[in-house]
Amino acid sequence: MSRIGKKSITLAEGVTLIVQDNEFKFSGPKGSLVLNLNPRIKVKIEGQTLTVSVPNPNNRFDRSLWGLGRQLLANAAIGVKQGFEKRLEIHGVGFKASLQGSNLQLNLGFSHPVIFTPPKNITLAVEKNVIIVSGVDKQLVGETAAEIRRLKPPEPYKGKGIKYAEEVVRRKAGKVVKAAGAK
Repeated sequence: MSRIGKKSITLAEGVTLIVQDNEFKFSGPKGSLVLNLNPRIKVKIEGQTLTVSVPNPNNRFDRSLWGLGRQLLANAAIGVKQGFEKRLEIHGVGFKASLQGSNLQLNLGFSHPVIFTPPKNITLAVEKNVIIVSGVDKQLVGETAAEIRRLKPPEPYKGKGIKYAEEVVRRKAGKVVKAAGAK
């Protein structure tokens, strides 16, 4: 039995759900989101509560779909009500970010500025050296943040680059420190 799949989902006030076949259309104050699920996943709607089930809970494939389907539905319900956001920090001398319309311009120590165009339904904001990626789709927000981080990941010696706000960069000792410690 799936522990996650057994949990019911309660839709918050202001969130509406329209179901057609296996297409779930969520809409709320932050926006709308369409989710397509595997036809083996069955969703029972009772008022503002959703219950997810599968035809054969003893089948390994059905169990994997059960928890996944429930979590995708829960993320969609939360996303249209509250939204999701990821914060990225920029560290390094001369490294900075600015917005040009909806595009993000990054100076990351290269000979040219890097222009990043966000996908549809993703909002970017910049506060000092912090880039805020927000939207209603949790997967798309995470993927966009990962693409921005991939432009200049943090290096282990000085920590320069783009990192998640909660990420801890493990630092290595440089040559000078090792030579001084060996004497």
